[in-house]
Amino acid sequence: MIFLSEISKLVFVVCYLRLVLKIAYHPSYSHPLPEGHRFPMEKYELIPAQLLYEGTAQAHNFFEPGKADSEIVTLAHDADYCRQLLNLTLPSAMVRRIGFPLSAALVARELHIVQGTLEGSMFANRYGIAFNVAGGTHHAGSDWGEGFCLLNDQAIAAAYLVRHQGYRRVLIIDLDVHQGNGTAQIFANDSRVFTFSMHSEHNFPFRKERSDVDIGLPDGTGDEVYLARLDQQLQAIFRHLRPDFVFYQAGVDVLATDKLGKLVLTRAGCGRRDELVFEYCQAYKAPVQVSMGGGYSPHIRDIVDAHCQTFRIAARMYD
Repeated sequence: MIFLSEISKLVFVVCYLRLVLKIAYHPSYSHPLPEGHRFPMEKYELIPAQLLYEGTAQAHNFFEPGKADSEIVTLAHDADYCRQLLNLTLPSAMVRRIGFPLSAALVARELHIVQGTLEGSMFANRYGIAFNVAGGTHHAGSDWGEGFCLLNDQAIAAAYLVRHQGYRRVLIIDLDVHQGNGTAQIFANDSRVFTFSMHSEHNFPFRKERSDVDIGLPDGTGDEVYLARLDQQLQAIFRHLRPDFVFYQAGVDVLATDKLGKLVLTRAGCGRRDELVFEYCQAYKAPVQVSMGGGYSPHIRDIVDAHCQTFRIAARMYD
């Protein structure tokens, strides 16, 4: 019997040299927040605008996702948590833990993000790579939200691939400066999804979950040590796992300019990080869906440029 994951690899090889960059974006991604809120929501408008302006993407590269069905969401999240979220009845303590004022518009935004990642995984199967301008909401666990994350978009999409698409070896690479604690918790007992998080050890979340591989780095790590450790881990993981599919959480809060990060990577180091991930995905013919994750530099241009750099690298490497 040939699983769909094996068929997707054949399609990947055929399409490998012909990039069709598909990018999920919905106007709701830029959600109004109270004045002075520390989350840089405006980046979700600026990233697609910059990609269009510089020619990295054209209008036809973007697709507007609908809202994910609740049945899909519960593949990774507890039904009671989902019901409370959708009905806007989450306890006030949970709303504070999430960090956004709860509203119907915010929940709809999350469902669009989830659908964008889910549809993006289907496009990645066809073209080798796909992006979501938002997403990477890795702090949402099976029955909780926190750290600006309500639903875990990549966990939901990974659960869909293994439960409905016949995948056996899905890899989630989380290179946000913060550990992907929600993702680790959701797949703690599912051998079909391998979770790898390389993050700042002395940073949020202060109660870490256990990924399949966790690399907690000290403050001030810098480019040289970071990239050497990443290359070493990716080589070992890809060689061992030989994944059918990869989800990549590409947070740019690893930058030295970031208010919440402590790893002090340069912009060039952050770019080389992305190249390493894509090089291994290409070498092992593994389709990859990329969600953008966090970024909290004081100047919005630093956040947007670092995110757009990931798109530029993909456009060059997959062309």
